[in-house]
Amino acid sequence: MTGRFLALLTLIWTLLAAPLPAQEQIVVGLSQNRVQITTNFDGSAILIYGAIKREAPDPKTPPLAVIVTVEGPSTALTIRKKERVAGIWLNRESVQIDAAPSFYAVATSMPLTEALSETEDLRFKITLSHLIHAVGISGEARQSEDFVTALERIRTEKGRYRVQENGVQLAEDTLFRADVTLPSDLVEGNYKVRMFITRGGKVVDSQESTIFVRKAGLERFLFNLAQQQPFVYGLISLAIAALAGWAASELFRVLRHR
Repeated sequence: MTGRFLALLTLIWTLLAAPLPAQEQIVVGLSQNRVQITTNFDGSAILIYGAIKREAPDPKTPPLAVIVTVEGPSTALTIRKKERVAGIWLNRESVQIDAAPSFYAVATSMPLTEALSETEDLRFKITLSHLIHAVGISGEARQSEDFVTALERIRTEKGRYRVQENGVQLAEDTLFRADVTLPSDLVEGNYKVRMFITRGGKVVDSQESTIFVRKAGLERFLFNLAQQQPFVYGLISLAIAALAGWAASELFRVLRHR
């Protein structure tokens, strides 16, 4: 019994004497946390910056990586596949996605496969495949994964989904910055900004902030009118269309008689 007790004391002393791993935390900031959509809005650039706070010297290995994500409001949508039937293109199979982000950008300080393990990606839902799959897909078609891949491809081509590997500038494994450009066709709502630091593919710490995107000025007035008084909005739209048509016809009449 005495020998086991001494062995236990030795084990406890060894654990207490062993050096603790460096505790690292993110300290972050945004160049702006509010974006106003006006009639001349053509996009906005957001600077995301920060530093790594440590309670011990930088361990150096495994290498440090920084990942930044910006996620727009999610919406439900139906993806349909067209097929040619008797010379006519028709919607055939479809897949209903419960929610997919209207905008999503990922920026990293190194290649994503080196910065993040598959297990941590599944845990934190960082890549698009895990993010969209996480909210649930009701499949009405065979090979529904192909529909999700098509959604990613289409929105990537339109600039709504982006992956910027090496898009985070990391200095001395302490200071970092990332520039994320929001497109001109932003959806109004709250945009979630997440920042991660990883070592060896494992997440060490993470922080979250919010960018508030709202319509302003005439855009806000028309949006509220359409939502709250759709009948009045419809009448105004008809009046504007009729006025524009009359003005165009008068202009052409004057030009024709010159």
